[in-house]
Amino acid sequence: MDEGTKRMEEGQNSPLNDDGDNKDDLKKQVTIKSSKGGSTVEHDKDTMAKPVAVDELAEQPLVKKKTKRVATLDAFRGLTIVLMILVDDAGEAYPRIDHSPWNGCTLADFVMPFFLFIVGVAIALALKRIPKIRNAVKKIILRTVKLLFWGIILQGGYSHAPNDLEYGVDMKFIRWFGILQRIALVYCVVALIETFTTKLKPTTLGSGYLSIFTAYKWQWLGGFVAFLIYMITTFTLYVPDWSFVDRFNGDEPKRYTVICGMRGHLGPACNAVGHVDRQVWGVNHLYSQPVWRRLKACTLSSPGAGTFREDAPSWCRAPFEPEGLLSSISAILSGTIGIHYGHVLIHFKGHSERLKQWVSMGFALLIIAIILHFTDAIPINKQLYSFSYVCFTAGAAGIVFSGFYILIDVWGLRTPFLFLEWIGMNAMLVFVMAAEGIFAAFVNGWYYEDPRNSLVHWIKKHVFDNVWHSERVGTILYVIFAEITFWSVVAGVLHKLGIYWKL
Repeated sequence: MDEGTKRMEEGQNSPLNDDGDNKDDLKKQVTIKSSKGGSTVEHDKDTMAKPVAVDELAEQPLVKKKTKRVATLDAFRGLTIVLMILVDDAGEAYPRIDHSPWNGCTLADFVMPFFLFIVGVAIALALKRIPKIRNAVKKIILRTVKLLFWGIILQGGYSHAPNDLEYGVDMKFIRWFGILQRIALVYCVVALIETFTTKLKPTTLGSGYLSIFTAYKWQWLGGFVAFLIYMITTFTLYVPDWSFVDRFNGDEPKRYTVICGMRGHLGPACNAVGHVDRQVWGVNHLYSQPVWRRLKACTLSSPGAGTFREDAPSWCRAPFEPEGLLSSISAILSGTIGIHYGHVLIHFKGHSERLKQWVSMGFALLIIAIILHFTDAIPINKQLYSFSYVCFTAGAAGIVFSGFYILIDVWGLRTPFLFLEWIGMNAMLVFVMAAEGIFAAFVNGWYYEDPRNSLVHWIKKHVFDNVWHSERVGTILYVIFAEITFWSVVAGVLHKLGIYWKL
């Protein structure tokens, strides 16, 4: 067994198979009975090379083997954080990498499903180390609550980082759902299903390619139920006319009415995803700057942001929740596919066996998505989290994950990806401080005479924009060096010090 395979398996802190059949790693044990009290002591046969007193052996403390982290898992998580920083902070200058205004998929649209995919993989590995159901459920609920809390704080409107040096939110307009809230929902559902199905009865694999699917049929059933709820609601729920008040465009608030009265619509105005959120959360608690404002129907600056056209439909000004309730139910499928990749990692020993499972499923998902999209059956749409979008992004995640596995754990090319591993090990810290702009807001709070005269603004203007005589080039270089590179170094230092922010 090569070094890469050992590292991946040790990250689970358990044998590859639940029946303990791991002949390469398990050592033969010898039992010696003491004449004093009939106690038994177990030790490796290697220790029989020289005689050792039984009492001396009994006094030796049991040393718990340190669990090694899965390198590919951390690198993939780090890549997702890096993509988020890149598209969030450079997307305005480069609209082609920003979220697709409606149908289609851009670089930014891979971030959320990549997060959910790697959450699923991590669940499969992490729960293997918690033998008792009660302890596992307690940990799942606690982590879910923490994610919900940080999600509301960071994206509910309380934080105005990094540019606005203020905090606080009018509860009448607080945004209840966001990135971390969606992750919390998917994590909770997928992890609870995993807990109650794998710990009550040991999971064993039969023969055949599909055995990994049948062994975890309850996880797939949970994903299928989520799929049914989403599809039935999306195509059968009646969406009536609805109205909203635009408080952000113009001097005075103005009420608009959107005419619907239909079912199964997949456009921006009258889809069931938006209707469910308006009924559950209320129209005032949705995201006020949806990306559909960049559609050609709304602005002449499309695909970039700009002023509204004079003949723009009323829904262009409406709020919409991209991380809404119904779309988050569909997102459970992303976590389900991720946990399947984790199950493959646990049960299959060889590189080729793992890659065969991962790559074949990845390409199968991509093919399904492409067929659904280009036949106009179900367009790829991040805002609706359509089934084709789930397949396309999960397939891409599987291919990228497999690529990282080959590079890092098969070929041993770990050094070029260390910066991603470091960020992945402290993903929550980098997400909060960099992607959500909390650290930049802290620095911006120390200014001279005017809030625009802060160190962050000075560096961006004088070190990047003015040197390259281009705001677009300066923006992308600032993001690469002043944000991604900076936080890679910080995460590396924290790793060396053994400091991690864990939920």
